[in-house]
Amino acid sequence: MFLMYVDESGDSGIFNSPTRYFILSAIIIHESVWRVFLENLITFRRALKTAKDLKMNDEIHAKDFINSPGELVRIKRNERVDILKKCIHFLSGQEYINTFSIVVDKTNKSEDVFELTWETMINRFENTLKNKNFPSPFRHEEKGLILSDNTDGEKLIKLLRRMRRFNPVPNRADLYDGGFRDLKVEYIIEDPVFRDSARSYIHQMTDVVAYFCRQKFEPNAYLKKKGAVNYYDNLGNILNTKVSRSGDGIVRR
Repeated sequence: MFLMYVDESGDSGIFNSPTRYFILSAIIIHESVWRVFLENLITFRRALKTAKDLKMNDEIHAKDFINSPGELVRIKRNERVDILKKCIHFLSGQEYINTFSIVVDKTNKSEDVFELTWETMINRFENTLKNKNFPSPFRHEEKGLILSDNTDGEKLIKLLRRMRRFNPVPNRADLYDGGFRDLKVEYIIEDPVFRDSARSYIHQMTDVVAYFCRQKFEPNAYLKKKGAVNYYDNLGNILNTKVSRSGDGIVRR
């Protein structure tokens, strides 16, 4: 089974929203190497504690890390940026994880952005499971489970349940003359599991991925000055290039 950890950046509102984009990013890992990944992550956090004075129970929440660090103000701002850079470097070296992102430009959107973004995320997870395009020590058919931060959890549960019964996916315009296919979700089991990112190292890493994905579209002035807005590209081989025709691990809507 594959576990997909999901976090967001930006907000899904259309009116009076401070952000143009709503982004979901995912880190996907096979259950057989979950413990190895977690132990590697704990070792990484211990190294940050020694080198950067980042305590084991300090939450890495990228947006606040830069602009509203709270108690973490004890760590200099440039050192906090370096911590985020090290997070990207750590993830890029984990052989059996994958990541991809969904980016929705809310400009001129009239539909529910939350549902649009999550539908796209769920369909990409489903299709990648179906086509065996996640790295795995096994080649047999695998199922998947979604682990998300608890933002609008009931709405997400209803959406996934609906997609198991009816999931109209528009046909590709370059291959078909309009219409859609009803591609019911079959490979994703159970309702999503919701976690508090403050208690999940893996979700904190997913938050970093989502934050730097957003920097490609809505760069922070300080990070732009520091040359850090393209850190997402440094994820390298863990970017799942098969989720979109762009080949950069980003699905744009």
